[in-house]
Amino acid sequence: MANRYKLLLSLLLIGTLISGVGLFFNVQTQNTVIIRLGHVVDLEHAMHKSLAYFKEQLNDISDGQMDVQIYASGQLGAERDLIELMQIGSLDMAQVSVGPVESFVPELQIFSLPYVFDDEDHFWRVINSELGQELLLSPLNVDLRGVAFFDAGSRSFYTCPKPIYTPDDLVGMKIRTMKSQSAVALMRALGSSATPISFGEIYTSLQQGVVDGAENSPITYYKTRHYEICKNFTLDEHNTIPGIVMFSEKRWQGLTEQQQAWVQQAMDTTVTYQRALWKADTDVAMEQLKLAGVNIIIPDKTPFQESVQSFKDSFQGTPVGDILNRIEAKK
Repeated sequence: MANRYKLLLSLLLIGTLISGVGLFFNVQTQNTVIIRLGHVVDLEHAMHKSLAYFKEQLNDISDGQMDVQIYASGQLGAERDLIELMQIGSLDMAQVSVGPVESFVPELQIFSLPYVFDDEDHFWRVINSELGQELLLSPLNVDLRGVAFFDAGSRSFYTCPKPIYTPDDLVGMKIRTMKSQSAVALMRALGSSATPISFGEIYTSLQQGVVDGAENSPITYYKTRHYEICKNFTLDEHNTIPGIVMFSEKRWQGLTEQQQAWVQQAMDTTVTYQRALWKADTDVAMEQLKLAGVNIIIPDKTPFQESVQSFKDSFQGTPVGDILNRIEAKK
């Protein structure tokens, strides 16, 4: 653990030295406060483009008094590494999937449960409600401040050796999941063997047969070129796990109230931009997948929903079960 932190901090130090920014405090260079932000996706991904937009917005709103240094493509490690760096105050911001955050914030398991939301409208109705705000701020208990949820679509299966039409087809298959206890439990409920693998290792793992498939949004499936190996894409949309943009609470408290307001204003504007960009990119991804000859399957979701109902029921009487009931009340 200690050696990993030394490596991560060394990488961050190198990056900040190159950019002329200090490591452990917000240095003002020519009266500009630099916010260091990390993520794991590539420069063409909708998430990165949205964060680049956030950088522009923050610079404009603050009249050049704040700027963002983005560390893209996993330069600072996997998503869990980014979370831990923020906790100790060595990274200001990060955009990660909610999945890995649930290891730190149990309430966020709700997003990993299957078939929680009826449709996109239901999802955003919850996100924009008082409950959504509670979930966004729940990481405060572990020194992390949620500033926005990003649209990451719904996750569906893509497989290599055979297509998935029903839950029975998943039995015995090795499916890559995020490093999330709920994701692992869901795969078990569906009869498959969950194999948590870091995002950057998925392509090679599929190529070498370490796993038989994975699950993600159409955009990520297309952008990562996983369709080159796995030609079957089953749109079962088993869960809707958003991205979350978080700020180190230690670093947040080092900003003035005005700077905090600028960050939140810029991020609120970015959320609207990100949702539109995600939708447009999803349409493009689906069209390109069809052109690439991918076997796109639209299954009857009922057997999938029925096969995981007991798994969902097991959360009743827990805080996560209470949240699930509140979400269902908004249908």
